Amino acid sequence: MRSAVTGERVVTSRGGFNPSWQRHVAGYLLSAPYLPQGRVLDVGCGVGHSFEALAPRETVGVDVDPTVLETQERETVVADMRALPFASASFDGALAVHSIEHVPDPERALREIERVLKPGGTTVLVTPNRLTFARPDEIIDPYHYVEYDARELEAVCAAVFKGVQVAGLFGSERHRAFVAREHAKLDRLLGVDPLRLRRLVPRTIRQRLYDWRLTSERAEHDPEAAAITPDDFTLGTDGVDAAFDLVAICRKSQE
Repeated sequence: MRSAVTGERVVTSRGGFNPSWQRHVAGYLLSAPYLPQGRVLDVGCGVGHSFEALAPRETVGVDVDPTVLETQERETVVADMRALPFASASFDGALAVHSIEHVPDPERALREIERVLKPGGTTVLVTPNRLTFARPDEIIDPYHYVEYDARELEAVCAAVFKGVQVAGLFGSERHRAFVAREHAKLDRLLGVDPLRLRRLVPRTIRQRLYDWRLTSERAEHDPEAAAITPDDFTLGTDGVDAAFDLVAICRKSQE
């Protein structure tokens, strides 16, 4: 069974969805050097589009949706990231690319990830930067429950892990141009609702409308979107507030 195209999951690189797909791929590629060798938990893995980037590590994919796990050629487990069905200290590392923002209580997910890590293990979390993703003062994506700036992400991770470093995933000039175009579309859309009455619409309805808008706008071939590749993204620690995504590198105590 194929996964439906939604605003929540990266399941295709077709049309205008390509920048999001490549940004997720870059999240895996740029996180890999920070992960230890051995067994790595891929938390909220979705369709598993880039786990090969972590080779030769053994990865285990976890997702709450069984349909996205069906065709993955690795060990996968259907589970909520807030209640992982693994023994404590059973993984050398963990990676969560655009996952923790999809639960209302990510602190529980972080505690579970920390629990299943071996002493000294490393977790890498990739999540949107609320200052640059859509609106800094409002979560527009109805599939997101939380969005962080760099200081907020560091604080929530430091409450669980011993050592935390926050870096930024930065887009190239052409990716920034694409994002600026998308933000202009969003400006026009939100401009018809200056009182933010959208906040009164039930989440499930907002999700359906969001999916409809994205699939309508991004269905056609878009040369600007198609040009984006993983090479359009870099990881850095300077000027993190301007990054498109945040990357938290978290280490568990050796004890």
